[in-house]
Amino acid sequence: MRPLDDRAVALLACPVCGDPLEVVAGGAGLRCPRGHLFDRARQGHVTLLPPGHRPPTGDTAEMVADRVAFLGAGHYAGVTRALADAVTADGTPASLLDLGGGTGHHLAGVLDRLPEAVGVVLDSSTYAARRAARAHDRAVAVVADSWARLPVRTGAVDRVLVVFAPRNGPEIARVLRPGGGLVVVTPAADHLGELVGPLELLRVDPDKAVRLAAALEPHLTPVRTTTHRERITVPRSAATTLVGMGPHARHTTRTAVEARLAGLPEPLGVTVSVDVTTYRRAG
Repeated sequence: MRPLDDRAVALLACPVCGDPLEVVAGGAGLRCPRGHLFDRARQGHVTLLPPGHRPPTGDTAEMVADRVAFLGAGHYAGVTRALADAVTADGTPASLLDLGGGTGHHLAGVLDRLPEAVGVVLDSSTYAARRAARAHDRAVAVVADSWARLPVRTGAVDRVLVVFAPRNGPEIARVLRPGGGLVVVTPAADHLGELVGPLELLRVDPDKAVRLAAALEPHLTPVRTTTHRERITVPRSAATTLVGMGPHARHTTRTAVEARLAGLPEPLGVTVSVDVTTYRRAG
């Protein structure tokens, strides 16, 4: 296992008592001053859940494998660049929390832009955390519940990133330092438009922007929204992994997707269209 970055660990808090955590001798786990100990899995991640607490069901091993294949091929490189642009638009942050960050792919891309920064990837999926533990030398992977109190110190983080993931407004505001920012990436109305009909995928909720504002604006102030839109060309096999890595996978089967794809061109032209919204914590 690679060593844990002490600066990234310093962002974390004990899920039992809330005290700061530090790396134990040999890097085998984390411990707080009161003696609560959290072992590090052999894959490199740490689970920070209160005793008896189970997180919501996260991505399965198959979904994570599809995510690794699709993102690793660079198909969403433009989304990562747009995210990094938004993260750095208001200065140079030193600490990042990728909430619901999955395999850590997008966080790793942002950290590459910020050579002095450290980060934490937090996700409810153990399968994703195993991958995230290897995503970047300056990132720590944590299994936790995004809807509960986050195992992150109050006011410790410069930026929170949320890419196609749940948004816990009160907790995001708590862990951000005064003046810190949240960057949220959500699908625009025409995102993957060429695939939605033919593959019978879930459509973007037309009220998504309203629900996003309702969840966040009592706690954070909106600053700006930009749209990243591009047309990419992918093989039909990549479209299969794209469906398999996200919420669409819970509503269909790989066999059904492949059957529908058989009637589409090879390769496929697909629109990637996302909104990137920045919020700021007051104070």
